[in-house]
Amino acid sequence: MKALILAGGSGTRLRPITHTSAKQLVPVAGKPILFYGLESMSDAGIKDVGIIVGETAPEIRAAVGDGSRWGVKVSYIEQSAPLGLAHCVLIARDFLGDDDFVMYLGDNLLRQSVREFVEHFEEARRRAAQPALGEEPVGVPAAEILLTHVPDPRHFGVAELDAAGRVVRLVEKPDAPPSDLALVGVYLFDARIHDAVRAIQPSPRDELEITDAIQWLIDAGHPVSSQVLSGWWIDTGKLTPLLEANRLVLETVSRQIDGDVDDETRIEGRVVVSAGATVRNSTIRGPAVIGERSVVSDSFIGPFTAVDADCEVIRTDLEHSVVCAGSSVHDGGRIVDSLIGRHVRVRRATGHPRAMRLMLGDDSEVELS
Repeated sequence: MKALILAGGSGTRLRPITHTSAKQLVPVAGKPILFYGLESMSDAGIKDVGIIVGETAPEIRAAVGDGSRWGVKVSYIEQSAPLGLAHCVLIARDFLGDDDFVMYLGDNLLRQSVREFVEHFEEARRRAAQPALGEEPVGVPAAEILLTHVPDPRHFGVAELDAAGRVVRLVEKPDAPPSDLALVGVYLFDARIHDAVRAIQPSPRDELEITDAIQWLIDAGHPVSSQVLSGWWIDTGKLTPLLEANRLVLETVSRQIDGDVDDETRIEGRVVVSAGATVRNSTIRGPAVIGERSVVSDSFIGPFTAVDADCEVIRTDLEHSVVCAGSSVHDGGRIVDSLIGRHVRVRRATGHPRAMRLMLGDDSEVELS
């Protein structure tokens, strides 16, 4: 079993953060989103990981390296343009060979381990190849897709299943959904998917769609099985889901104080103060994470806040927010529900005339109280 993690694309929904940074490296609970996927692959016993990279390839390579910190071997596969998920499989043919593989969207987060889904897929294939006495023979699954119940399936790719849980049909953003089961960004395939991605044609948006490839498998008589997630799944490609993912992951942290915290500081609940961090005369109410070498002084850090490495938060109330590496917030008043990018400086004006001074990149969003 191999893994193919997709870390290309331009991240337009998280601009301006992604004008200068890969969306898969935005931190959630103090760790880049992509790292959670790599941890999950390692936990599943997968040793060979291919990462599809695009225009942010140098940044992805610098952050991930050779994969040895997760006990995996990483190969990088260049995609010249975002031409669809099935195109990623097409260009990864030499890396994948004829092995089974997991395809994982690098900006998605799952509560459940990928290991469960890999074991389920392998067991289903084993049972289909060697049915027990009295069992009706069924075809060996060529693929397995992960699904989740959603309140409004019209905004997703939706699966229609038969009574045995096999996929009958996939419909992209249907007006009349056949179910409330939306596709999650994790797929398992055997080598038959390579025939499918070669056979399909580009969609109206000029991409090779993985849903078309899976439908090709179904139409060609190759069984496609499914699993329904019992835990949460979040596509972190927008601000609100990213903050929600940060909240959900922070719910799982345990208290760990490795940094320097003075006697005037109150630490309440599940808080991580990383090694090298300094906290002075402040209140930190968990769940919250303070990254390595960061400084918090005369401030309140509220629940569901993650401050990345090498940051400063001075005389500021910060809650339900993410501050990326190397940024500083001085005299920021009360800041909530916010994503602050890397190397950002937030200051209170001291000169005259007293006014707000903004330098905002393309696609920025500011709400003033």
